[in-house]
Amino acid sequence: MTRADLVFALLVGILQGLLEWLPISSQGNVSLFTTLVTNVDPTVAVDLALFVQLGTITSAAAYYREDIADALRNAPGWRPQSAFEPENADTTFLVLASVATGLVGIPLYFTLREAAAGLAGGLFIALIGALLVATGLLQRASEAIDVVGKETPTFRDTLLVGALQGFAILPGISRSGTTVSVMLLRGYEGPTALRLSFLLSIPASVGAALLVLLSNGGLPGISPLAALVALASSAVVGYLTIDALMRFVARVPFWAVCVALGSLAVLGGLAVA
Repeated sequence: MTRADLVFALLVGILQGLLEWLPISSQGNVSLFTTLVTNVDPTVAVDLALFVQLGTITSAAAYYREDIADALRNAPGWRPQSAFEPENADTTFLVLASVATGLVGIPLYFTLREAAAGLAGGLFIALIGALLVATGLLQRASEAIDVVGKETPTFRDTLLVGALQGFAILPGISRSGTTVSVMLLRGYEGPTALRLSFLLSIPASVGAALLVLLSNGGLPGISPLAALVALASSAVVGYLTIDALMRFVARVPFWAVCVALGSLAVLGGLAVA
């Protein structure tokens, strides 16, 4: 691995570690960074962005370790008739929503690979920008809704959130921005929506990384040592910043950030297309 490869892997990891907790699509922005810096094929940029999420998922698992432990403890006593009782709600939510995510996300991933292979760099950047704008508008809509105060996810909401998370396989659609916004639109409290969103991100991101590895027959355009550097740096930066950045999110209108970044990406991408 050259020094340039090392620096690139380190920067990708740091970027992922910082952006995972902000509702501005870490995958989209890491894909943009990779495309602009290395000029690689868009499919490689998308796959690398999906793979490096494994690092921050480690951070999320460590941060929410008590919630995960509770879900695992309740799993053996899970019964269909009590699936959405408070003591089993998280376990049911994670299982059913993850299945819905896979049913939507897996075929969409292969469709994306075929479409991205035919896109020039500028058009790919513009596409990411358009999806960022869409994410921002969804977040803006969720802010205008009065919160009902739901705390326990229902069957319908579980499938809805899981299915819409599947669309976050597209670079530019923020996974956390989408799932949190949908839960707010459905009347859930902000802290509940954020907690469930990040718990759901763990199986989804692990599944996405495995899908990338199986589809490529190995690492996506990166050496094993570079992959280790990217994953380690994203995990460390992610764990050190998760608490501060989630508090920061509550004070900043990130819908406007998404729209602004997305608009710049659309204009820039079309200009060089």
